[in-house]
Amino acid sequence: MAELHQTPTSLCCCRKSPPISGSRGVGDPGPRPSSTPRGPLVDVASAGPGPGTPRGPLVDVASASNFRCFQLRHLHLDLRLNFAVKEMSGWAVLDLVPVQPGVQTLVLDSHPSLLIHSIDCKVPGAGPEEPVSLTYRVDPFTDYGSSLNVSLSAAAKPGRLIQITVRYSTTDGPAIWWLDPELTCGQTRPLVFTQGHSVCNRSFFPCFDTPAVKSTYTATVRVPDGVTVLMSASRSSYSKQDRVFQFSMELPVPSYLVALVAGELQHVDVGPRSRVWAEPCLLACAVKKLGGSVERWLGVAEELFGPYLWGRCDLVFLPPSFPIVAMENPCLTFIIASILESSEFLLIDVVHEIAHGWFGNAVTNATWEEMWLSEGLATYAQRRITTEAYGEAFTCLETAVRLDALHRQLRLLGDNNPVSRLQVKFEPGVNPSSLMNLFTYEKGFCFVAYLSELCGDVRRFDCFLRDYISEFKFQSVGALDLIDFFLRYFPELKDAGHREGLEFERWLSGSGPPLFQPDLSAGGALLRPVQDLCELWRAREAPSPHSLLPFDLSAWSTFQIVLFLDRMLDRSPLPQDVMSSLSVCYSSVFDGLNAEVQIRWLQMVVRNSFYPELPRLRAFLLKHTSRMYTVPLYDDLVAGVMKCVAVEIFNQTQRRLHPNLRRTLQQILFQTPTQNQTPSQNQTPSQNQNQTPSQNQNQTPTQNQTPSQNQNQTPTQNQNQTLTQTPTQNQTPTKTPTQTQTGFTTPTASTHQNQTGSTNQNQTGSTNQNQTGSTNQNQTGSPIPGSPTFPLPAATATASAAAAATTTAIALRDVNVSA
Repeated sequence: MAELHQTPTSLCCCRKSPPISGSRGVGDPGPRPSSTPRGPLVDVASAGPGPGTPRGPLVDVASASNFRCFQLRHLHLDLRLNFAVKEMSGWAVLDLVPVQPGVQTLVLDSHPSLLIHSIDCKVPGAGPEEPVSLTYRVDPFTDYGSSLNVSLSAAAKPGRLIQITVRYSTTDGPAIWWLDPELTCGQTRPLVFTQGHSVCNRSFFPCFDTPAVKSTYTATVRVPDGVTVLMSASRSSYSKQDRVFQFSMELPVPSYLVALVAGELQHVDVGPRSRVWAEPCLLACAVKKLGGSVERWLGVAEELFGPYLWGRCDLVFLPPSFPIVAMENPCLTFIIASILESSEFLLIDVVHEIAHGWFGNAVTNATWEEMWLSEGLATYAQRRITTEAYGEAFTCLETAVRLDALHRQLRLLGDNNPVSRLQVKFEPGVNPSSLMNLFTYEKGFCFVAYLSELCGDVRRFDCFLRDYISEFKFQSVGALDLIDFFLRYFPELKDAGHREGLEFERWLSGSGPPLFQPDLSAGGALLRPVQDLCELWRAREAPSPHSLLPFDLSAWSTFQIVLFLDRMLDRSPLPQDVMSSLSVCYSSVFDGLNAEVQIRWLQMVVRNSFYPELPRLRAFLLKHTSRMYTVPLYDDLVAGVMKCVAVEIFNQTQRRLHPNLRRTLQQILFQTPTQNQTPSQNQTPSQNQNQTPSQNQNQTPTQNQTPSQNQNQTPTQNQNQTLTQTPTQNQTPTKTPTQTQTGFTTPTASTHQNQTGSTNQNQTGSTNQNQTGSTNQNQTGSPIPGSPTFPLPAATATASAAAAATTTAIALRDVNVSA
């Protein structure tokens, strides 16, 4: 193992606030910029940021669809859930208006696990005619999806509403997670949930799977008796007699924010607009942990950023199989139950998801190449909320933990790695999930903090963000939209974008560390003891008991202990006598603390081959079955000399692991690493931003054998380094789940249309998703403590290798702190 003990990379000269010409009073942002007609959004990464830049058509290389040719007015889903065979079946209805003349084909994003049965079209209000059956073809697109090409009838004319109905069934695609009873918390009834971020919902329903497209949606869901269904919707109703749930989302959302969970779920109201949902055995604990805090956090956020737009702010706690920490589904945040152990991490995760109600859900990044527009802004907003609610010192401590992880990641990857850019260009085929990393969150946060510093007053910047939301709500934007609005809002700063060391261009397209970091000195009272204790243990010999007397870790906060252990992990391996002294001093203290602390201590145990602590390691892995607490430890065990211990524990616990996680761990334990693969070194655990397992599925889509025409795939002309897809054996996770699935098989089916030119959808299965998700989450958001490190990409690194290295599980917590 390499020993990393450098101090964080020195920052650029812009630590100080640049001089500001002219000023306005706090809370008085001055005249609001006029709302000018907006042209099509630009492919921001290919244009220099600055006012007046010509805007071009939006390109999303992660979508096979021709979404620019249509306006999606509304989506309706009608589904039946069959737990016995783990299948969802039904239909999707898309209300579309063609916006270009001569469009004869509709192309939707789909997935090999999604079996199409028929497609028809009708024109509402055109009379009682029967719907017209349409021919279609399913072509390969990437390893995370397919393209569904539908030949339209003559009824498709610009400006004329048409309804396309796709009848289909789907089983275990990347978005859909079926849990047998033994994998739930109560272990009595099965449960199913979906996770769409970032490009997974194409396996839930055929759609324009791009954040550039938003629409309202409704859903009808039929379930067996005793099953409760929840969705990310603003209204819901239930017919007990028919066992049918009805949902309506009355505000436009992108496809990745359509989410569903069904199982034995109960709720308790914890505020006037929030309730907690969970399995009965978890509910009391979840309610006790949250109390009335959700309404308090919402109130603080509304004071800062304006009204909460979504009505409800409910949370549902999911079993440990949930692949990320939390996901910001509007009206209904999904969150892993494992995080209930740590009150401070729970606080940060929930506040981060609340912040997404403004940044990410209301105003969304138009392409996945600029995820920082959601995650960086949400992270900044989260820290403004915690500063107002808990004080600046607490926020500075949490920020120090995350920025430490950012610099640790940079030391592993190198300053020139293209994945450290805010605007990451990638070629068709690269899974956007692999780009969920610490840079998305923390470098994005630093850029937003820099903008706040430029304007000279944090309260003025709060006003700017409030008006930014008002200007762009329910739209999808690019970086240029944010910067143009910023410079119109603060016209006295127009020259700032061209000052040496302060250019927006360098921020957006430059690799390496952030050019500015916020001042954390307000957290000195909490940070100094951690630094002093690290200094004591830095020596090659253990400190004397007398010198340790001032440091009572039992009185420290979780984040203080986490920061201490993260920094000690950076120094591993340690001399055995130092590890022995650490164990004598602290292991009994850590036993009584939460899993976030315990996993870091156990990573130190493994990386230092400290055998006396193995019983604690076994007990931890026998208890915890979530990805966020298992993968990092198995990675470390296999990378060191304790692989036999890992195999033994896996054999005892594998029946209690979700099949996706079981396959991931089998891959870690029993597959020979590739030549360039290096063990996870000094990857500290969770800075979990909801990162989900990046789906490295070696899939061969086989619905229909016609050669892929992919008409709407225009490869991006990339500047300099682009991220390109190369088959990597162990691609790490990210906030969005992309599940770690292998060996799923699509059913064989032959669907014929009742029309001339009938098209067969010849799905012969065996789509082998050969995914290894050494992950962590997450994509958290999108998150999982420490994961494997990958070879540093060459100078012109390929995307997936670079992205894999990046997301190497310095566990980002949202999706997000959420996904």
